[in-house]
Amino acid sequence: MPKPRHRRAAEVLPTREARRCLPQFLKESREHGAAAEPVVFGAHRKPEAVVLSYQAYEELLDAVDDLVIAQEVAARDESDSGERLELADLIRSQGRDPADFGIE
Repeated sequence: MPKPRHRRAAEVLPTREARRCLPQFLKESREHGAAAEPVVFGAHRKPEAVVLSYQAYEELLDAVDDLVIAQEVAARDESDSGERLELADLIRSQGRDPADFGIE
């Protein structure tokens, strides 16, 4: 798993300059992949949008998925009563014979 990066873009580019720098950013993305610095841009240097490498985008999505799963697991752990059911008992509760499934 990649080491977390907690960095902010050093500069917010005006939209016109970001457009002009796009070929250079693509070159850096090809060379550096997820490690390529994102480009932050917007009107009057107010951050409005970010362009990042596709690899960084995929890593970001993976990290979000991991966080969502961790939250779901934590919520299930909180609501876990500790009660457990044996597989054979579950099968019986459905009106079936565990032996039909090679259990017991």
